[in-house]
Amino acid sequence: MDTTTLGNTTSIKTGPQAARHIDLAIEGMTCASCVARVEKAIAKVEGVQEVAVNLATNRARVKTAPDVDVEAIRDRVERAGYTAAPVGHEDAASFDREHREHAHELRKRFLVAAPFAAVVMLVSMLPMIVPGLDAFAMRHMAALNYVQFALTTVVMFYAGRDFFRIAARNARHLTADMNTLVAVGTGAAYLFSSVVVVLPSALPGIGAHEVYFDTAAVVIALILLGRWLEARAKVRTTDAISRLAALVPRVAHRISRDGGEIVDVEMEYVRRDDLLLVRPGENIPVDGTIVEGASAVDESMMTGESMPVEKPVGATVLGGTLNTTRSFTMRAERIGGETALAAIIRTVEAAQASKAPVQRIADRVAAIFVPVVILIALGTFAGWLIAGDAGVAHAMINAVAVLVIACPCALGLAVPTAVIAGTGNGAVRGILIRRAEALELAGEVTVVAFDKTGTLTHGRPEVVDIHVREGVDERELLRLAASVEEHSEHPIGRSIVQYAREQRIARAAVTGFEAEIGAGVRGSVEGRNIYVGSAASVPAEIAGDYQPPAGAGVVWVTIDGEPAGAIAVADTVKEQAAGAVRRLKEMGINAVMITGDAAGVAGAVAKQVGIERYIAGVLPGEKGEAIRALRHDGGAVAMVGDGVNDAPALAEADLGIAMATGADVAMATADITLIGGEIGQVPDAIALSRRVMRIIRQNLFWAFIYNIIGIPLAAFGVLDPMIAGAAMALSSVSVVTNSLRLRR
Repeated sequence: MDTTTLGNTTSIKTGPQAARHIDLAIEGMTCASCVARVEKAIAKVEGVQEVAVNLATNRARVKTAPDVDVEAIRDRVERAGYTAAPVGHEDAASFDREHREHAHELRKRFLVAAPFAAVVMLVSMLPMIVPGLDAFAMRHMAALNYVQFALTTVVMFYAGRDFFRIAARNARHLTADMNTLVAVGTGAAYLFSSVVVVLPSALPGIGAHEVYFDTAAVVIALILLGRWLEARAKVRTTDAISRLAALVPRVAHRISRDGGEIVDVEMEYVRRDDLLLVRPGENIPVDGTIVEGASAVDESMMTGESMPVEKPVGATVLGGTLNTTRSFTMRAERIGGETALAAIIRTVEAAQASKAPVQRIADRVAAIFVPVVILIALGTFAGWLIAGDAGVAHAMINAVAVLVIACPCALGLAVPTAVIAGTGNGAVRGILIRRAEALELAGEVTVVAFDKTGTLTHGRPEVVDIHVREGVDERELLRLAASVEEHSEHPIGRSIVQYAREQRIARAAVTGFEAEIGAGVRGSVEGRNIYVGSAASVPAEIAGDYQPPAGAGVVWVTIDGEPAGAIAVADTVKEQAAGAVRRLKEMGINAVMITGDAAGVAGAVAKQVGIERYIAGVLPGEKGEAIRALRHDGGAVAMVGDGVNDAPALAEADLGIAMATGADVAMATADITLIGGEIGQVPDAIALSRRVMRIIRQNLFWAFIYNIIGIPLAAFGVLDPMIAGAAMALSSVSVVTNSLRLRR
């Protein structure tokens, strides 16, 4: 059996045919058509089970049988006209660097193309906008044309060379993409104009003034501007992983075992059981346990909890969290890829590489988009030349406008940029979304079923009330009871001791301690015989005098055989539970509680949190059936739980939401994990998912409507190629910018 640990989550793979995941960096993709082509190529490799290619990250995640050769996949990708290289989960920094370098390169090329294109356009348009220059332009037409030719050549073959390089590669593989459209469109305008200038006799009837260098140069410049802005925006959508990875310090302060000397070492040299010093203001380097000192740790980037958490000796600390107040020494226990932070990064990367079902719409369109556009452009050229009674130059320019405006980039970016921004936003808020499909499912949820213990409640007994008989001091009763219970391992006893600590009540020495299984504990405190036990230890009429809070259990305290009072203990409701239920109702979502507890206890908790419907006395194996029954009411059902007994229900639900404070198997089964274990994050997760889906629908609408309107306008000669280029660049930038709203 092979187990893979993801922080607190362990997924178990059994048998020799367990699938594996391969992550590849794909170079050469520029639009949705590229994505479809790469996916189709990889899917042809025998043993590949699933493939998801992401245009926003230029990554492919491939699920394969264990015996599939990575080289076979790379070969298929290269035969499709692209390149592929395996990447590891630790490459977040280099991944971010690649994106930034790509954006820098595009910026450099645009800054060359922009002034050259501006001069070309000025030379071309000046006689039309400045009176009196017509005669000058006619006299020096040949020289001006050569100036435009020279400047446009630089724009085409330096700034825009990638369009033609990739288009040529596509042609060798009998494929086409957005680069093909740009290269054919601008190339046609450039070649036509170059022939007019260099070989005018080859085009009889075409005047020297009929050159379109400005169209070619300006379109290239505008598309480069769009790609640069798009690349900058894409860096911002993917920076959640970089922000998480940056939480790990570069060096750790290791304490030598021989003389206690402190030595700074790079993180790759930290080993298990090393003793590390963590100073105030520093990020904790790895997961481990405090062995000396104490401090408050800011875990907000990991759990979403805004207040620092007190960490005494023996407390667990997580790599990447911030030490705020005092120095402490810790023992390294999980290092490198074993840490909870590394597991979160892996999960976020996997979610960002996955596809939401709504992506299939864009994929189906993209698969046929470019060939259809080329046919429309050819039809436009022929139509204007024949039916439109236009010259070759006019027909060509309208065909170029069709090619330029029909950019499938926006279509390819519509879904993945929103998924990346949304899952990244969730990760830094403590909402770990495991796959893009969960976003779509969460947005459709109409019923949320809650487990009780550990989910709506704290999952541990706490003192909720103290009842004393006449003449007995409450603090004295608590002191005596806590003194005896301090020697007990029972959860109720520990809750009494903890409550005494919170009330700053010191415990006294105990002699003759005894524990009676199922009954209570006794001992001698300062010469008095103290017994703490069930109501059966006191007369019924005395026990009947006290009515504890609903759902609470009661222990009675007797002093020297006389009943002195009672302590009520209950599993208390979490502070955020009622607010979470109220927010769900405001969102139009019904809240239901499913618990194995008796109806009385379940009803008391349900009333406190505002849940009107609850199902009590449910055995672990029956929780899945309860979920199926809720689904019959209509809509998608989410299950929120934390225990081993919740795993079947989490798996059965349309959407499983697990508390990271609970059992590993629950988190392994869930679609969303709340890292901080805060119940208030449940409506946050659903609200985030709804917002992501809203952004995706907006993106797809604009991507589709842009082409539906733009292509006919270009074909009918309404749009100039330069306007088409600007609109095309704007469409991609607007989609990515819209997705960036999810970062807030």
